[in-house]
Formats: sequence, C-alpha cells, structure tokens
Amino acid sequence: MKDSIYNYCKPGTVFFKSFPECEPGTDFKEIIRRAEQIAQDTFFEVVEVGTIKDVLYRTRVSKIFEYADMEVVYATQPLFFSHSGHTNDTRYSLCSTNPELRKAAITVFEKCMREAHDLHATAMRMTSGYMPDDPNDKEEAKKLLCDSIAQIMEKAEKYDIPLITMKIFDYDFDACQLIGKCEDALDIARQICPTYPKFGLLTDLSHFPLLHEDPRETLTTLKDYVKAFHLGNTINTGDPLNPIYGDWQPRFGVPNGAHTNDDVVNYFRILNDLELIGPDKRPVVTAEVRPLVDSETPELILANTKRNIQRAWARA
Repeated sequence: MKDSIYNYCKPGTVFFKSFPECEPGTDFKEIIRRAEQIAQDTFFEVVEVGTIKDVLYRTRVSKIFEYADMEVVYATQPLFFSHSGHTNDTRYSLCSTNPELRKAAITVFEKCMREAHDLHATAMRMTSGYMPDDPNDKEEAKKLLCDSIAQIMEKAEKYDIPLITMKIFDYDFDACQLIGKCEDALDIARQICPTYPKFGLLTDLSHFPLLHEDPRETLTTLKDYVKAFHLGNTINTGDPLNPIYGDWQPRFGVPNGAHTNDDVVNYFRILNDLELIGPDKRPVVTAEVRPLVDSETPELILANTKRNIQRAWARA
C-alpha cells in the first residue's frame, strides 16, 4: 500500500495477550505499568483490554489511555474463557440450552458492559458460546444465541456501548464455539443486524486455518456484517503434543506456524479489495499475539508484531 496504514484502519493490540500476567485482571500494579507502557507506543491507536476487577484501577487505566489519545475496546474473553477447562454443564455460554447457565452468561456480559463503560470503550467483543455436545441441538442453540444477543443489545443502550462484535472462533479444534463456520456466522448476522445495527462480526486471521476456510471466500460472504478484525498466528499442523499447538496466538515466524508475512499481506489485500478498510471506515485491526516459550518477552513479541504489520502493509 502506498498510503499510510492509518488512513485505512486503526492498528491495535490485545492488551492481555501482549501482557499475559494482566489477563486475570487482578494484578493492578502490573496492569498500570503495562498500560503506561503501551500508551507510550505510538504505533498503536487502539488497545483491547479485558477485565480489571477494581473500579478505581479501571478509572486509572481509562485516564492513561485518554491522556495518550488511545481508543479502548473491551474484550469479554478473559471472563468467558476462564471456564474453558470445564464441561458444557459448568461454563458460561450465551447459547447454552441450560436456561440457568445462559442467564448467568448474560449476567456476566452485563458486568462486562459496566466495566466497558468505566473504560469509555468504543466497542465490545462477544463470544458465541460453546458448541452443544449433541449436534442435534445446534439449531436450537443458534436460536438461543439470537435471543441472548437481543437481550444484550437492549442493555447496551443503557451503558452507551457503540458497537458489539461477535468474534468467530473454531467449532471443533480448540475453542469449540457455536459460531465458527461462515454460514452460521452469516445466519446470526442476518437475523440480528437489521434490528440492531450496532452489532457486527469480527474475523481473525489466525482462525481461518482452524476453520478450514479461505479468507477471501469467507470475507466476501460476510462483508456486509464484518466490522472489526484480528491479526494473529496459530499452529495447526505437526505434533499435537506441542505445548503451543492450537489457538495459542504465537508470534509470527514461530516453527510450524500457519501464517507467514505473505498471509498478512494477503489479508490486507483482501480487506482493501472488499472495501472493508479505507479512509471512510478505518475499522479497528488488532494484533492478538503473545509471548509463549523460552525467552520470549512482551517487548520482543510486540516488536515482532509491529514489524510484521509494517512489512506486510508495505508489500500489500
């Protein structure tokens, strides 16, 4: 691309992936230190944060990003995926066929909306909930998900949340979310968006290999509903006993990684060709990459991420 990336989108990073020790939202000293660090990095316009379990520290973090002129997005994954080691009978899920669990998930999401409001977030991320154990329950789960989303969108007005995007995950590999396949994401968006235009979808470069989908085909199908984007990598080939095999958001260049810089180039080209990025839109494009092994540090992985974005944009 000849023009600056900032003319087409808002580059960002997922805070709790860049700094994994901040993901639980309880190490307040570290959260403040890392917030100040990322706020001083002028490459990023946006920071995507998760739960911060104290309103005073949320206010401090909000001020840090306000003073640095950074946009804040709130991601619900740290709270919803904290139950990922449990069975479908015990974890939060907006599409659960268990009415009590679904009610609990909606309650947790409303808690997230209060935190997002404290942080003056311009958008929130949503996860669909888990694929039912019984495949015959899938269509019922989709109906329940639509009902949950409708309830959440009504509550979003109260908390002044401008946008809620549902992130598309894998359905049978690692996260095992209900909404993974392109046709299922399209089905939900078609049902929700006409009534709730502040709802949209989020696609993640790292998830296409896990979904067995082609990015151009999927994005062409979903282009009317996709409103935010993630950049990342994954390992879905080789030894399954590899400790970072699966959806662990490894750095670009990791051995057996699914994506090279060429794939980031291709992603940018697709987004531009489909007019999903551009001066009239400037959507958030957030890197979701984290330190995982050996002597990887947050600083090194952030540098790796920025170089890959800059290199890919120059080549796109």
